Amino acid sequence: MAGRIRDEDVAYIRDRAPIDEIVGDYVQLKSAGGGQKKGLCPFHDEKSPSFHVTPSKGYFHCFGCQTGGDVIAFLMKIDHLTFSETVERLADRLGYTLRYEEGGSSGPTFSAGARSRLISANAEAAKFYQEQLNSPAAQHGRDLLTKRGFDKAACVSFGVGFAPDEWDALTKHLRAIGYSIEELETAGLSKMGQRGPIDRFRNRLTWPIKDISGDVVGFGARKLASDDVDQGPKYLNTPETPIYKKSQVLYGLDVAKKEIAKKRQAVIVEGYTDVMAAQLAGITTAVATCGTAFGADHIRILRRLLMDDDAFRGEVIFTFDGDAAGQKAALRAFSEDQKFVTQTFVAVEPDGLDPCDLRQRKGDLALRDLIARRVPLFEFAIRSELAHHKLDSAEGRVNALNAAAPLVAQIRDKS
Repeated sequence: MAGRIRDEDVAYIRDRAPIDEIVGDYVQLKSAGGGQKKGLCPFHDEKSPSFHVTPSKGYFHCFGCQTGGDVIAFLMKIDHLTFSETVERLADRLGYTLRYEEGGSSGPTFSAGARSRLISANAEAAKFYQEQLNSPAAQHGRDLLTKRGFDKAACVSFGVGFAPDEWDALTKHLRAIGYSIEELETAGLSKMGQRGPIDRFRNRLTWPIKDISGDVVGFGARKLASDDVDQGPKYLNTPETPIYKKSQVLYGLDVAKKEIAKKRQAVIVEGYTDVMAAQLAGITTAVATCGTAFGADHIRILRRLLMDDDAFRGEVIFTFDGDAAGQKAALRAFSEDQKFVTQTFVAVEPDGLDPCDLRQRKGDLALRDLIARRVPLFEFAIRSELAHHKLDSAEGRVNALNAAAPLVAQIRDKS
């Protein structure tokens, strides 16, 4: 079990973290006299600034919505982080190594400085890939993106890049600017080949995967040469690293988190291009898992954003293909539904189009309509089960009833 951060370390972080600088990353602050600074509150809409920061006390307070606290409370609220996540990020910013009770830690033993190096290496890789997307060698990648309905502005906005069809282009670039082979392997950017370190991704479009605070922690990459079996599966993700745990990351959450919290809604799609399509179509709460099924850790992340309790009920909308695999995914999601207080829905395109294809063929409005036509997840799960039985005979109806009964028993009264 993860250890608890020592109280003296928490106190050190709280005292040393410059609250005015950190708040200033989110709010434009101006002098208010008396050693205070003020700005427009990021937690509610207002026209006149009532949000005050007192650097000498390490404290903030909004006289409009009465929200207040220290630097830890500010980051927890604005970035929707847990207490431990917030303290660890502040320690990272200060270059301070945290200690944990009982010899534990919140993850693998890893210093703040080493974590910063991995974050930095991934950021440099993202920049490199984005620059490569403009190269002549990336023409086939740009053509694919255009075919999928994404112009240059969309690609820039989402940080789409291109991994060259070379053995060690990225590895050489990052080594030249000071990163070690060990760091690149640990970050999942390079791996050892027969003759030395080589790039993990080659001849692929890349999408930077960011954590909830916006740090690049990994990549999703799509193969461009469909007939090249040597370059692996169609989609390839960064492996598990000290900073990237796929079960704890939702692609697009760094952009969508504020809208999810504001609208009390999250739309779960299946891929990177689906997130792009949905957000470009105006579905600003769209996120996706990263090469893994939607699970318990993802639920915990969304519950924090949705304020998922009896007082604040939002909605989670899953989009699945209409094929057998999509129905199986819906049933799996329904089994996890019981962990939400939030209402869960499913939106399935009858022609089997995923959100990206739907937007490309029928436009933004069609994608928004798909989400608007959502149905309760329990209804979809029951209908999917009934479809496997012949209802024109008594025996078939009995079998269908027996199969559907366990699903009905799981339905909670949310009236």
